Amino acid sequence: MFQQTLETNFRRFKNFLGFARGFIRRQNPLKSFLKGFVEMAKDFLTMNKKLRMSRYRLNYHRHQLQKMEALIAENNQHSFLKGQNINEVR
Repeated sequence: MFQQTLETNFRRFKNFLGFARGFIRRQNPLKSFLKGFVEMAKDFLTMNKKLRMSRYRLNYHRHQLQKMEALIAENNQHSFLKGQNINEVR
């Protein structure tokens, strides 16, 4: 009885090792960990460059918006910036 239980447990353990070996061959957790680590290192090393690019884009769009607002205010007769039109009407 004890020997049979021991053999059964040994067989189960052997099957488990076979399944584990197949999983490691298919998934290769070490390779995926290394790939994730390399991607994280690349992101970390290029963080300042990405930050500078986003600041540049933000400043560029802010400048374009200010130019557009200035053009709209220049061409709008009802704008508060064009006081001389109101004074001419009086």
